[in-house]
Amino acid sequence: QLQLVESGGGLVQPGGSLRLSCAASGVTLNYYTIGWFRQAPGKEREGVSCISNSDDSTYYSDSVKGRFTISRDNAKYTVYLQMDSLKPDDTAVYYCALSEYYSDYLCRSGKLFDYWGQGTQVTVSS
Repeated sequence: QLQLVESGGGLVQPGGSLRLSCAASGVTLNYYTIGWFRQAPGKEREGVSCISNSDDSTYYSDSVKGRFTISRDNAKYTVYLQMDSLKPDDTAVYYCALSEYYSDYLCRSGKLFDYWGQGTQVTVSS
């Protein structure tokens, strides 16, 4: 049974860092594009970052480019999102998801991401 479990969220001060993990089970991770998405209260879901299933191409939204880094360790069935220079606007529930496809549009929209984790809360506040 395919399962995704996010971890690593928490409370951090502005300017701080967190590393989120997405642990996958029941799936061969390197076959899939992995995306990180976030949703803040009262806001639409936002595609934050993706790493492709073919050549490890990456996508970052403009709001996190230069501050967040996505990586994957297929041997550990885990994808990471290193988040640096965090801002209060980064506060949201963060979700990881799997897709068989990759494009910037899909990473922005979340379309064709068929499997989702339960999410982990990230709060950036002083």
